Amino acid sequence: MSDTLLKIARASISNRLGLAFPEPDCPPELSELGATFVTLTLDGNLRGCIGTLEAHRPLFLDTRQNAIAAAFSDPRFPPLNMAEYAHIKIEVSLLSQAAPLAFSSEQDALLQLAPGIDGIIFECGQKRSTFLPQVWESLPEPSSFLAQLKLKAGFSGSFWSDEIRLSRYTVSKWKEQ
Repeated sequence: MSDTLLKIARASISNRLGLAFPEPDCPPELSELGATFVTLTLDGNLRGCIGTLEAHRPLFLDTRQNAIAAAFSDPRFPPLNMAEYAHIKIEVSLLSQAAPLAFSSEQDALLQLAPGIDGIIFECGQKRSTFLPQVWESLPEPSSFLAQLKLKAGFSGSFWSDEIRLSRYTVSKWKEQ
């Protein structure tokens, strides 16, 4: 499955750029519903990352759409160009179903986070953000991880409210070499 998902992502981006890159045949398990994130890096730096938190379409289609969105619609970056294409590395993360985290305070929530394992969804009101488990590599301290997640959602890093909801998920991930 790993090789196939990476090839689907690469073919989707290639074809959008007008390059002929055949998409691989999809095994039956890729027709099952799945939620993925596609992350692009260029020279080791983030170049795009878009994904789905809840499985609502076939895995092959979710991967295809998220690859195109990561390359051409991530609001943090201009659309990927032909010169960059040859140098990007693609990573596909397949998300487990998210499970709500029960906590009584921010400190209680921080003690429950599993660095390097948990992907976290932060929600408060209409605002939501997430970090994949891979983000722990650059934010290894739970307090910094959560503070940056709050900033990503549009709050201050010190913000706290009883209305905050946190959920966790894990990923299976595959990266081009």
